[in-house]
Amino acid sequence: MPAPALYLHLPGTAAEALEFYQGVFGGETSAATYAEFERTDGPGSAIAHGMLRGAVDLYVSDAGEADEPFAARGLMVALLGAADPTTLRTWFAELAEGGEVLDPLQRRAWGASDGQVRDRFGVRWLIGYEHGTDPSAQALTQREE
Repeated sequence: MPAPALYLHLPGTAAEALEFYQGVFGGETSAATYAEFERTDGPGSAIAHGMLRGAVDLYVSDAGEADEPFAARGLMVALLGAADPTTLRTWFAELAEGGEVLDPLQRRAWGASDGQVRDRFGVRWLIGYEHGTDPSAQALTQREE
């Protein structure tokens, strides 16, 4: 069974979001406009369905007439152990560009590292890892202590 994936209805920023998330996570993108889908519930040149396939899969669209643009309270996307610690630290820093660090990525009392960031599109991410999972990052891990 495939894992659940994030699907964001954005207020006219779907193409920008696809480019941003591809820059953060890598992977391949594709998109189709309302006109290409022969839909009339949104501007013809707007993204009706876009997707990123890679280390993180997600979907975006420009909100149509019947869609509410993305807004979230009490929700975060967890990328706990979703990649090696070096990659997770990079993702954290890149998601923070133009966004807001809510809780710095740092070593916690229970021994793992995690942090929270809200990206420029309003998505709140929880990123973390257990120590000892990336031998090449042990020097960086020790500096976090």
